[in-house]
Amino acid sequence: MAISAPVWSVPDAKAKLSEILRRARDGERQVIGAQDPCVLLSMAEFEDLQRKAGAIHLGQWLVENAPRGVAFEPPPRSSGRPNAFDVE
Repeated sequence: MAISAPVWSVPDAKAKLSEILRRARDGERQVIGAQDPCVLLSMAEFEDLQRKAGAIHLGQWLVENAPRGVAFEPPPRSSGRPNAFDVE
C-alpha cells in the first residue's frame, strides 16, 4: 500500500508531536523518518485494519496454541467433593 503522506524528519516530529497526533486522529497517516520509516495512525484506524486483516481472538489463539501430546489425568470424581451441579 503506497502512502502519500509527507515524511517528517525525527527532529521535526519531536518538535511538532501535537500536530502529528492531531493529524493522525483526523485520519491522516503520518510517516516519521526517511531511512527506516514508521507510520503513525489513529487507534480507530489501527483497530479497523486489524479487523479487516482477520485478527484472531484470544480464545481462538489459546485453542490453537494449547500444548499437544501432554498426558493429563483429571482428578477422580470420587474425591468426596460434592458436585455443585447436583439437584437435590
